[in-house]
Amino acid sequence: MSLETASHAAELREGALQLGIELSEEQQRLLLGYLALLNKWNKAYNLTAVRDPAEMVSRHLLDSLSVVPQVETGGDRWLDVGSGGGMPGIPLAILFPERNFTLLDSNGKKTRFLTQVKLELKLANVEVIHS
Repeated sequence: MSLETASHAAELREGALQLGIELSEEQQRLLLGYLALLNKWNKAYNLTAVRDPAEMVSRHLLDSLSVVPQVETGGDRWLDVGSGGGMPGIPLAILFPERNFTLLDSNGKKTRFLTQVKLELKLANVEVIHS
């Protein structure tokens, strides 16, 4: 793990704890894997205006995790309309593998990215729809 990745991991872990969420090593690995894919694909696909990976931790990952209490007490199927770069759907799908998440977006580039994330991170509980 690079020094930069270790810094992102520490920020993610500490931020999640402040939200009352204790991440498993696997959840943290997947969230950081998603962050790496988002950063890589963002250069070509303009998925988010945020370019700095450290800022992506707080503005994308931790912001997405802020709705965990609602998901914990909600249903088994979730729809992320206008999913864009996958927030909050992908981070929530990582935290709740027993629930199903449908990510809907009208932009083909973004749904191609989301499909790639689903495949690379092996997120069986994610369905991507381009419509």
